[in-house]
Amino acid sequence: MSTHITVVGSINADLTVNVAAHPAPGETLLGSGGGITAGGKGANQAVAAARLGARVALVGAVGNDAYAEPATALLRSSGVDLAHVETVDSVTGLAVITVDAAGENTIIVVPGANAAVDAQYVEKHQAPIRDAELVLLQGEIPADGFARAAALAAGRVVVNLAPVVDVPREALLAANPLIANEHEAGLILAQLGEDPAGEPAALAQRLVGAGFASVVLTLGARGALVADAGGTHNIPTPRVTAVDTVGAGDAFAGALCTRLVAGDSLLDAARFAARVGAFAVTKPGAQPSYPAESDPLPDV
Repeated sequence: MSTHITVVGSINADLTVNVAAHPAPGETLLGSGGGITAGGKGANQAVAAARLGARVALVGAVGNDAYAEPATALLRSSGVDLAHVETVDSVTGLAVITVDAAGENTIIVVPGANAAVDAQYVEKHQAPIRDAELVLLQGEIPADGFARAAALAAGRVVVNLAPVVDVPREALLAANPLIANEHEAGLILAQLGEDPAGEPAALAQRLVGAGFASVVLTLGARGALVADAGGTHNIPTPRVTAVDTVGAGDAFAGALCTRLVAGDSLLDAARFAARVGAFAVTKPGAQPSYPAESDPLPDV
């Protein structure tokens, strides 16, 4: 196979504003920042994997506007294959991010060109999907594009359904693993008609019971859980001082997939991914915070 990982997903420009505390409804606050950086869950995960040494292709779309250049800058410099990223007659996807003094964030996403990545578009760009050892999907493209990519994949499918959108059950259950945080896990269980309440370990096991071959539940500073038919395993994370949590989950997903295609077990891949996620929160931004192969990662 000519490509280790193919990501089918979103490409955004991130507009980031820093505030002391998130505003209440109707409140106006002064902030700082306002710079544009590269983002989008698909692009983030592609950059995270490529910077760690994986051979990565991206299937996606940008608009014919000024944001397309900054949105793809780090994809290009990281060596991601962009042959299957088209410029369409739309705006480039935009994420408006507010980060408070504790490093916690809120994000509003305008899909823009990402809405073009539907089933017809994915079919047109099927070659890198069929050729990949692993296809990585998220929730920021149309559901029929997601489903078509899952159906075309000849290799392993990994799904990080964020945001949690309605996608066909068969396509969702193709995930091995499903990557989700605690909140997303509950929403996915509800989508599958299962009980969405409970502690993380119970959620993970219920997802396995619903038909997923494996599940990785990310828990932020508490680490992660890996669940499969053999049980549930705790994955610790290094203790670090968080500067900005934007994109940390995407760093985790890209790192996990990098180690899976390198031959690691899911448990070992998750242990490595937790260290990469911890590295990412110590620096501002999403893609700019991701480590290269040569960067030392924090130890647990």
